[in-house]
Amino acid sequence: MTTLPATDFLGAVVTVQVERPMGSKHPQHGFTYPFNYGYVAGVLGLDGEELDAYVLGVYEPLERFRAECIAVIHRLDDNDDKLVVVPPGKDFTDEQILALTDFQERFFQPVVLR
Repeated sequence: MTTLPATDFLGAVVTVQVERPMGSKHPQHGFTYPFNYGYVAGVLGLDGEELDAYVLGVYEPLERFRAECIAVIHRLDDNDDKLVVVPPGKDFTDEQILALTDFQERFFQPVVLR
């Protein structure tokens, strides 16, 4: 596996393997995922785990999704960056990204990188 900074994927097309489809519950913390969440297979983030990704702008549960990374959520107090991946033609402001991911990111100090 390759370890790369999440920012290397800005503007790139990536394939996200969805491990927590929209509407599923987190196995430990019990919250519900309002959108699809997964990882980029074969790529390790700086935390040593596969690089995580939020899939925004798709409103049905998925198993896999291939599209562009428009942003990275970088946690100032953690080493677990997240890609933000959207369908072609979709875009979200930094504020929208932070609001949509607040269900999980509120426990950290996130910033959006472009």
